[in-house]
Amino acid sequence: MKRLSRSLLGIIVFFLAVVVLLYIFNFEYILRALQVTYFNGYTTAYITDHSEFANREIEAGEPQPWPQHSNYNKAETTPDLEKINEELGTVAFLIIKNDSIWYENYSEDFGKDSRTNSFSMAKSIVSALLGKAIRDGKIKSLDQPVADFFPQFDKRLTVGDLSSMSSGLNWDESYYNPFSMTARAYFGEDIREQILDLEVTEEPGKEFKYLSGNTELLAMVIEKATGITVSEYLSESFWKPLGMQQDALWQLDSEESGMEKAYCCIASNARDFARLGKLYKHFGTWNGNQLLDSSFVATSIQPRFEDSPHYGYGLWLENYRDKEIFYMRGILGQYVIVIPEDDLIIVRLGEEKYPKKEDQEHSDDFYVYIDEAYKMLGETK
Repeated sequence: MKRLSRSLLGIIVFFLAVVVLLYIFNFEYILRALQVTYFNGYTTAYITDHSEFANREIEAGEPQPWPQHSNYNKAETTPDLEKINEELGTVAFLIIKNDSIWYENYSEDFGKDSRTNSFSMAKSIVSALLGKAIRDGKIKSLDQPVADFFPQFDKRLTVGDLSSMSSGLNWDESYYNPFSMTARAYFGEDIREQILDLEVTEEPGKEFKYLSGNTELLAMVIEKATGITVSEYLSESFWKPLGMQQDALWQLDSEESGMEKAYCCIASNARDFARLGKLYKHFGTWNGNQLLDSSFVATSIQPRFEDSPHYGYGLWLENYRDKEIFYMRGILGQYVIVIPEDDLIIVRLGEEKYPKKEDQEHSDDFYVYIDEAYKMLGETK
């Protein structure tokens, strides 16, 4: 019994020592990470984790319901789609044809109003906000230096470099290392300080390198340029004009600092995420109103670098089935896939995706969702 007591005491002392060391070396956010993930039965971030964080509301305006296609939900789910949806925990799957909902399906615990985490689809939304800020005259162009807003940064670094993932910043893009910058940004409480400690260590504007810190800094530029939070600017710029059906939530680093985790973490529903795909499909026009310059959209959906044909400005790109495709993407298989040639938008939200192979820029599940949608549509040309 004494041995058991001594063992238990030893374990308690060990864990207390670990906690003290985490605070001493400024890694206390790891305790928050454990609370949010492991204590809730997860090993990493998950699609409904917005309830564990402070959030800022993105207000919607007057809803503009999606029209239902004349063939709404008449097609059967293909066996392969049903299989991958079950395997990867799909919670929402939509096919929008000719700007009408042609098919939608949700898992039993989720529905058309269920909010789930956008993860990195938010990067595309922040890039759209950049386009809106340029149109509003708040930012001069893609070529405006970040140093105009934050003088400590290299004057060669532009807002366009941030949007196109070519900043040269010394950000560590590691998702599963608890000591990485990305983990600190997700679970820490002062993302502004973290971002303003970054430095340009490689020449900006030369090559693609995907860094979440790029988008966070871009959001801070937009906030400074507009004088309001990015949540407010998103509400004014898109959530209200696009007729989103419900308010969304954007995770904050803390109540005190109140900065949006702009590289991720907008909680909304599949129908509302789809509207952003529609806006880009129509080159920035919505109900006759030009919300984004068509030239900005055209630039966004073309690769900036010849060596990186898979990325433009805030959007992923692919040529598949001889069709030019652009899409928004989140780490757990969040997709808004736009195929303009066939007036088609595919939305998938869920809990997992297939890991990318070393030589892949797009994971296999992305292609499966497209293939199965076309099978359901009867191979629409």
